[in-house]
Amino acid sequence: MALYLGIDCGTQGTKALVLDASSGQVLGAGGAPHRLISGPNGHREQQPADWLSAFEQATRAALADAGVSGEAITGIGVSGQQHGLVLLDAQGQVLRPAKLWCDTESEAENQQLLDFLGGEQGSLARLGVAIAPGYTVSKLLWTQKHHPALYKRIAHMLLPHDYLNFWLTGRACSEYGDASGTGYFNVRTRDWDHDLLRLIDPCGRLNNALPTLIGADESVGTLLPDVAARLGVNPRAKVASGGGDNMMGAIGTGNIRPGAITMSLGTSGTLYAFADQPQVSPHASVATFCSSSGGWLPLICTMNLTNATGAIQELLELDLASFGALAMQAPIGADGVLMLPFLNGERVPALPNASASLLGLTSDNLTRANLCRAVLEGVCFGLRYGLDLLRASGIESREIRLIGGAAKSSVWRQVVADIMATPLVCPQHTEAAALGAAIQAAWSGGEGSLHALCDRCVSLDLRTRTEPDPAASAAYEPVYQRYRQQVMQVQQA
Repeated sequence: MALYLGIDCGTQGTKALVLDASSGQVLGAGGAPHRLISGPNGHREQQPADWLSAFEQATRAALADAGVSGEAITGIGVSGQQHGLVLLDAQGQVLRPAKLWCDTESEAENQQLLDFLGGEQGSLARLGVAIAPGYTVSKLLWTQKHHPALYKRIAHMLLPHDYLNFWLTGRACSEYGDASGTGYFNVRTRDWDHDLLRLIDPCGRLNNALPTLIGADESVGTLLPDVAARLGVNPRAKVASGGGDNMMGAIGTGNIRPGAITMSLGTSGTLYAFADQPQVSPHASVATFCSSSGGWLPLICTMNLTNATGAIQELLELDLASFGALAMQAPIGADGVLMLPFLNGERVPALPNASASLLGLTSDNLTRANLCRAVLEGVCFGLRYGLDLLRASGIESREIRLIGGAAKSSVWRQVVADIMATPLVCPQHTEAAALGAAIQAAWSGGEGSLHALCDRCVSLDLRTRTEPDPAASAAYEPVYQRYRQQVMQVQQA
């Protein structure tokens, strides 16, 4: 057996799985949670040391679940939450907690950089993406302003998955797909924008701290002996380039050819599709990132999904099944109750300073069922907004591959299919980022072409195939248009 370990370090926790690349079977899985450090003004951080502890726990749990020895592991692939910033000193020690993708504390710095680039269209022309407050680049300028003494000690600036690869191998590298979300990387030329970093630091400190860029099919190196011992795996195991969670999720859902769209229902919501050319969308909300399969990955991301539905669940003291059942008791449109679920601000639509709103409440329609239906519809409308942008950019969407925790719910699946008016199906393994990381590790380990590996290792759960109900899709349309009108009013305020 050729066994590979796939790791996904996300916002809420780390997941690990063991893949037999010869048979395409996932033999075992494990996980461990992370702590989130939250504060005012969009402050969202985590301690990288927590990631390492969770990495070890999840790995040992996956090996035990698979019933295999860690000595059998041939390679490791790591997926990580995009956009985060991990700063290291010259000794490789972490300088401060990592600012995450959902941290919007650097909004002012992002606007300063956007102004320099000539606004969103200038950023698109120069980088192929329009930088947003969650991107890495504004976090650098924020650190320079708010932690000047610490800033002077920066020797390495890494993304979360880059940092985990550094911990595993001692080598500072970055892969094109994850690098696409930094805001100082050109997605057309696949190279760093050194001049933009010199704007922040003319002395060249940031350029000197850049990791080495490598291709998606390349290996970073071999495990460090002490880390191999800590994880209980083969010290000769090779570490693949890895990538961002969305890039690995695309591989883990077989989304490496045009036609399918992957939709992830997690804390945030994401939609992405494969493209074989860097066709940069004129819509600033569409990020034309590089993929980790040799192409590009046009993508949109909403900041609010299960965090918003979870807030209503907690408020009403409901478990997931009870929430879904209540939501289905209310009619489409929730009797006129509409929620703009922007608890964390929002990226798509672009409203970083927005807050959540409940609209249309009356003494007759203020019910638990309508609240559940309204928040469910509200977060799905954000994804529909993004899907419309992708379609307007020329992306085909014949089928949605649905992943993430909420994808396990038949209620969520039907609502998504109806609002998107598109059939959907879940892969057998909905933790697609960890699976994609393991597949990529097998690819870099010489187990065959990526297409052949995806065909062998990615299988669809036909029991989850969901067709849109034409009548429901038609009923959702005026509710969605009302959502669009309310969003426009917020944008114009």
